[in-house]
Amino acid sequence: MPPLISGFHHVCIKTRDWNRTLAFYCATLGFTEKIAWRTAPNRAIMLDSGDGNYLEVFEDLTYAPAPNGAVIHFALRTTRLDEVAALVRATGAKITTEPKDVTIAPTNAHVPVPIRIFFCEGPSGEVIEFFQNSLT
Repeated sequence: MPPLISGFHHVCIKTRDWNRTLAFYCATLGFTEKIAWRTAPNRAIMLDSGDGNYLEVFEDLTYAPAPNGAVIHFALRTTRLDEVAALVRATGAKITTEPKDVTIAPTNAHVPVPIRIFFCEGPSGEVIEFFQNSLT
């Protein structure tokens, strides 16, 4: 029997600044519009980051991000981490953890996993991790 869950589909965020949010994810990071619904000031959109993984965005003009909200962060996979960091930096987004190499030391039977990561703050206060590796 196949597993009940077959993978990650989307993360949902709210934004007060629709244009800035879409510019960040589409123009800077290369996401594409999959489907959009409703109209301003309650727009919604599903942005495709590739391989059937999506970021869903809801417009909410009264939204105020909570410190350390319910979604701690979401991670976006990349094979060109340093290039992405340069693009993110160029938008003026706050990089909270500079690009660095880390090795995940597993507590299960898996071998150690070398990764390269950086974190930034997105336009609506969301924490984004950029994740590069070949083992997971």
